[in-house]
Amino acid sequence: MKLYKAYLIILVILMIDQGSKIWVKTHMMLYQSEPITSWFNIYFVENEGMAFGMVLPGIMGKLFLSVFRLVAVFGGVWYLRKLVKENQHWGFITSVAMILAGAIGNMIDGTFYGIIFTDSHYRVAEMFSAAGGYGQALTGKVVDMLYFPIINGVFPRWFPFWGGEPFTFFNAIFNVADSAITVGVFIILIFQSRFFVQNELETGASAGVAKTETAEPVAD
Repeated sequence: MKLYKAYLIILVILMIDQGSKIWVKTHMMLYQSEPITSWFNIYFVENEGMAFGMVLPGIMGKLFLSVFRLVAVFGGVWYLRKLVKENQHWGFITSVAMILAGAIGNMIDGTFYGIIFTDSHYRVAEMFSAAGGYGQALTGKVVDMLYFPIINGVFPRWFPFWGGEPFTFFNAIFNVADSAITVGVFIILIFQSRFFVQNELETGASAGVAKTETAEPVAD
């Protein structure tokens, strides 16, 4: 039952993630911004590499990254099933499922979006165009759109390095998959003592019961 619940968590996150990405790709041009509130915008960008804008050079670098994501996802599925089989803490299983869902979501972009969509430069992308996509399999770009410019200001003149320059907090642009990964990691970091200590206690108790049941009776 836990495994099915974990798969359901993954499915729901993937539906929200891919639904939002497909909507953005088919309704907005690259770098187009739609303000929702004063502190939240839908801002369409595409990530060609890894986190924080890092990029592996050339087509081989892109292929390596996509293959690495595929391997990581299959490894994550195996690990999730292992956790369920070992009856690990449900909170830990949920966190791993969230991280896995985020990894699958971004993997789908990198694996398939290049052949599904046309490019988004100065136009709204088309799905399954007769002219083909903007790339090949495993060469797609990850779609990001969540932008929270919560605070806009200027660094004081006395501030080192950036004194007098404008700043925005929070200026990262990400997607639902990234959010799932981040939240899952933070849950593990915050509640790790509860997750792992409880599992150790349960494992120790199970071992003690097994040892008692298998012990031979002592003759008087």
